[in-house]
Amino acid sequence: MVYILFVLGLLGLFFGGEYLVRGAANVARAYRISPMVIGLTIVGFGTSTPELLVSLNAALNGAPAIAVGNVLGSNIANVLLILGVTALVYPVMIDARRIWRDLTFMILGVALLWLMLLGDGLSRIESVVLVAALAGFLLSSFLNGKEEEEVDPEGLMPVWKAALITLGGLVVLMVGARLLVDSSTQIARSFGISEAVIGLTVVAVGTSLPELATSVIAAWRRHSEIAVGNVIGSNIFNVLGILGITGLVLPITDIDPRFLREDMPWVMGTGLLLVLFAAVLKGVPRWAGGVLLAAYALYVALMI
Repeated sequence: MVYILFVLGLLGLFFGGEYLVRGAANVARAYRISPMVIGLTIVGFGTSTPELLVSLNAALNGAPAIAVGNVLGSNIANVLLILGVTALVYPVMIDARRIWRDLTFMILGVALLWLMLLGDGLSRIESVVLVAALAGFLLSSFLNGKEEEEVDPEGLMPVWKAALITLGGLVVLMVGARLLVDSSTQIARSFGISEAVIGLTVVAVGTSLPELATSVIAAWRRHSEIAVGNVIGSNIFNVLGILGITGLVLPITDIDPRFLREDMPWVMGTGLLLVLFAAVLKGVPRWAGGVLLAAYALYVALMI
C-alpha cells in the first residue's frame, strides 16, 4: 500500500505542477501581467504553503524558533536544489533586467531578517515590519508588472477557468507532496534508515517539493520566468511572510546560535550567487545547475 501512495504522490506532483503552471500562465496572459510577477506571487507564495503550515504549527506548539530553521533551510534548498535540478532538466535563461528589483528585494529582506535575529529574536513589532514589507513588495510587483503588448484573445482560456485550474493544480500539488513525504518516510524506516537521516533528507526536502515540481515543469514548458519567479517569490515570502506571520502569532526568542553562525551566511550567499548568475550568465545554464547541486550537497554534508 505504501508504494501505491508513493506513486500517487509522484503523480500528484506532476499533474499538480502541470496544471498550476498552465493555469498561472493563462492568468498572466488574461490580465496582461508579466509571467515573472505571477511566478513571484501566485506560484511562489502558493508553493510556500507547506513551510507556512509547518512554521505556524511550531509556533502554536510553543516552539516558534523551529520556524526559523524551516525558513532558512527552505531558502537554501530553493536556490541550490530546486534551481539546480531545474537547470539540469532545461536551462533557465532569463532577462536579468526584469528581475533586478525582485532580486534586490530578496537580498534586502534577508539582510533585514539577519539584523533582527542578531537582537533578542523576532518581536511582534519587528514581525509587523516584515509583513508590511511583504505588502509593499506585492503592491510594487502588481503596479509594475503590466505587459504593454495586447493579448491575442485567440485560444485564451477564460479567466475563471484559468483561476480554477491554478487553484486545483496547487491543491493536487500539496496533496501529492504530502503523500510522497509520508510514504517515503515509511519506506526509509522499513530499510532501517535512522530518523536523523530521514529528517535531513526526506522531511527537509519534502516541504520544497511543490517548488521543485513547479519550477521543473515551468522550465520544461519554456516558462523560465515562472520558474525563476517561483524561487525568488518563495524566498521572499518565507522571510517576510512566514516569519512575519509566525512572529505575530508568537514572538520568536531563544534563537539557536548556529542559525546566525552557519545558516544565515548560506542564505545570503545563495542569494548573492543567484544575483551573480543573473548578471553574468543571464540565467542558470546546465553546468551552473550542476554547480548549485554540488553546493547543496556540500551544505548537507556540513550540516550532518
